[in-house]
Amino acid sequence: MNIYIIALFAHIVGAIGTFIGVSVWLFAAEALRRARTVEQVRILTSLIQPSGVVAIVSILFLGIAGFYMALTAWGEQATWIIVATIGFVLLAPFGAFVIDPRLRAIARAAAAAPGGLLPATLVARTHDPLVGIGLYTYVGVLLGIVYLMTTKPTLATSILAMVIAVALGLAVGLLLWWIARSNGREKHDLGNLAR
Repeated sequence: MNIYIIALFAHIVGAIGTFIGVSVWLFAAEALRRARTVEQVRILTSLIQPSGVVAIVSILFLGIAGFYMALTAWGEQATWIIVATIGFVLLAPFGAFVIDPRLRAIARAAAAAPGGLLPATLVARTHDPLVGIGLYTYVGVLLGIVYLMTTKPTLATSILAMVIAVALGLAVGLLLWWIARSNGREKHDLGNLAR
């Protein structure tokens, strides 16, 4: 068995692990918006740390193996690799330094809060728009990279595909945030009418 096959296996395992970790982050972030008690937040945030580790370690596997394959098998003639690499390089720190710390801050706040209904500060953290919008954009970029890996398009098509992937991820995230925000306002307004 040659090293390229091992690198390809590690690359695919990294991609699967990345999608698993990000999916759990996304599930937890969406469920946190619906949480009403500190205990619910504690349960949901117990998923965050292991999924963050899975996502970050998988991204490292994905990147190292992908870099090896790009250098040894594809070379610079495969311009889609350059676009995928730029997307990857921009994506990895966003998860590690923007999304993960916010989710961990929610976990710490829930651990420190007394049981019962969510305090206002924890409600604000669980409704942080950057987490949900960021995660949907993250998924869009990941799907864009998978598209590039499977179709191996020209440079212009690669750039266009990534712009579309980012725009779709951002649009879905913004739309879902807006819907959740509107539903929250309606519930708040109905609660005020009932009084």
